[in-house]
Amino acid sequence: MTIPHRTIVIGWLLLFWLAARGAVYQGRVTDEKGEPIAYATVYPEIAPEWGTATNNDGYFSFEANLTRDMRIIVSYIGYEKVTVNAERLKDASLQDGSSNLQVIVLKEQPIALQETVVAAKASKQKNKRKQMASLLHAVYVKLEEEFPHENALYQVVSDVQMLSENATWGMEQMIADIVVMPEAGYEGRDSVQFHGRYCKRFFDARKRAEADSILAGEMFERMEKQNKGMSANMMRRAVNAVDSGVVVHRALFALGNMRYDFEQTMTDTRHWSVSNESEGETVLTHTQKISKYLGCFQLTYQRHYIIDSDSYAVRRFAEHADVKVTIPFGVRLNADQLQMLNLLNMDEKRIEKFRLKKLRGAIDLNTIYQRQDGKVYLLEKNMVCDAFILGSKKAEIPLKLRATQRVTGLQTKDVKPFTRSQITRRLKRQIVEIY
Repeated sequence: MTIPHRTIVIGWLLLFWLAARGAVYQGRVTDEKGEPIAYATVYPEIAPEWGTATNNDGYFSFEANLTRDMRIIVSYIGYEKVTVNAERLKDASLQDGSSNLQVIVLKEQPIALQETVVAAKASKQKNKRKQMASLLHAVYVKLEEEFPHENALYQVVSDVQMLSENATWGMEQMIADIVVMPEAGYEGRDSVQFHGRYCKRFFDARKRAEADSILAGEMFERMEKQNKGMSANMMRRAVNAVDSGVVVHRALFALGNMRYDFEQTMTDTRHWSVSNESEGETVLTHTQKISKYLGCFQLTYQRHYIIDSDSYAVRRFAEHADVKVTIPFGVRLNADQLQMLNLLNMDEKRIEKFRLKKLRGAIDLNTIYQRQDGKVYLLEKNMVCDAFILGSKKAEIPLKLRATQRVTGLQTKDVKPFTRSQITRRLKRQIVEIY
């Protein structure tokens, strides 16, 4: 029997399509107690945009074309990342229909170092200004020696989680390139250029419906009035578009300009203290309090420089800030601000009016470094923000955020600034619902 040519072509196309789909990679992510971790990110190291996030029970599944020796990154804010070979997570379903899912356990990685620093034994020399000045100078010399003065290009995966009642209801993941130009910014700070490449938004399906109900109606009505010639589809595309330099992702990378801040504060030894830790590490702490506008704005922050006790090289860097703001007569929020407030307060009653009177909160930031060719570069940043806003009727609304940025690639040679079109290019969010 002769097989028609058309059938052969269709057969080859089918085989090609099946091969292009790739293999299925799946598993489950838990903490050390066996509890599932929702919204952990799982992605191939070579192509983060192919990845996904775990659901509320810690399960994940995605398709990709990977070789067995390629690596898959599993990470979650506040935990150490885990790297596994792709082969370990491939085709976890057995022929008999049962499952052989791999369980990946993540270990906690504390965001702040408050407990460590408080518990550390204070050195007798902390009040001796000459010895402190000498120590600070030694650290500064090491910073100048090890931190690069040339441009660097980072490829990063940036995750920002939105929380309500301590439960994550959504996460935005930005895959981006970042150029850092040392001391090219304002007052000698490093200049940071952000170029988004890919953006996903992961939502709990039920929370997504609630969020849509809060945002959809009023926002589109206002846009229709402002842009009468814009179609509904055009408006939705505008709402789902995201600036390539999205503020929270860019700001997270720019926060903690360590070398600049150290240089600005090292001359006044009164605000510095030193603690000794085990494993050859020393913690240098700079503490400062700022009060402005007759005490209406108060900021207390601590910067912790974790250095090698022998070489004075900085290994890690952490910041903690407490903020209190009082607005004497309060500020009445407009319709757009109320919508955002309702998004952050989705599990409570919808807010129709709100007069902002006070804001208080705490921010913790961790920075971890890597070494390459004798220089020090960023490897990872983690941030936790726990804040509350208070209204005129003592209504207290939480504003909670968790964010992390992990470097997946680093280029240090022949790095040029981005063009204006690269920086301002807009990306569309891919919406992914977590069930």
